[in-house]
Amino acid sequence: MMLATGHPTVAGSRGSSERIAPGPAALLLFGLGFQIALAIPGLVGLFIDDRLLNGVSVWDKPLKFELALAVNYVTLLFLMRVLVPSGHFRPRLRLAALIVTVTSTYEIAYITLQASRGLASHFNFSSPIASIAYSLMGLGATALVGGIFLFGLEFAAMTVPPGSQGLRLGAILGLCLGAVLTLATAAIMSSQTISVGHWVGGALSDAKGLPLVGWSTTGGDLRVPHFFATHMMQALPILGFAADRVAPRSAKIIVLAGAVVASLMVVATFVQAATGHPLFG
Repeated sequence: MMLATGHPTVAGSRGSSERIAPGPAALLLFGLGFQIALAIPGLVGLFIDDRLLNGVSVWDKPLKFELALAVNYVTLLFLMRVLVPSGHFRPRLRLAALIVTVTSTYEIAYITLQASRGLASHFNFSSPIASIAYSLMGLGATALVGGIFLFGLEFAAMTVPPGSQGLRLGAILGLCLGAVLTLATAAIMSSQTISVGHWVGGALSDAKGLPLVGWSTTGGDLRVPHFFATHMMQALPILGFAADRVAPRSAKIIVLAGAVVASLMVVATFVQAATGHPLFG
């Protein structure tokens, strides 16, 4: 039998029911809670810890990652709430949620640990342990994006409620296409073939970066196309959700057009960054 919360159960020998495993929503909520829990000491550290890394607070990177991952969790939870009938999900949806939760938990735990030590988490090859941890983080990030891609495939296989076709297509394209472009930009950044860290020319510091995002204003920055690729995962579902309500008959066309524009934005900002030009400045 299935509980209303979406957790499968089996009947016990005494006539009671016991939970076998948490459902995908419960796993995602745990992951979201973990991001929020780690953000609290980071916010405190931002104001009382004066240590710097690449010209900005050591707590800058973990807080940005926590915000980005929290937004990702909220997106997946919202899509499940609207597109997945209560208590009805295929086992692969639980697998996707497990992958996303485990990998993002490791990612942010390591990034926060390194911040607390005043050390870099990314592109850190200062010791064998640091190199191994960074490699594991790269594998985890790949698996994380793969889990998001799997969510997109699962939404593609579902029959959705009437009036949600735009949202469904936005979820499929946003999660799948966004995942592919995210991996592509991350792979180029990690390979260091055209960049030093995420910088392409200019000052190797975030001290004078753009407000909030920190992108370089003196040279190219591969974080820009990576950002636009990653946040296609939110932008296209939001576009589909809005189109379903404003222009339901044209919702799919609007989402397809949005996917083309978003992809071109990723390509354009990648070319701009790869040629050593900042987004602004």
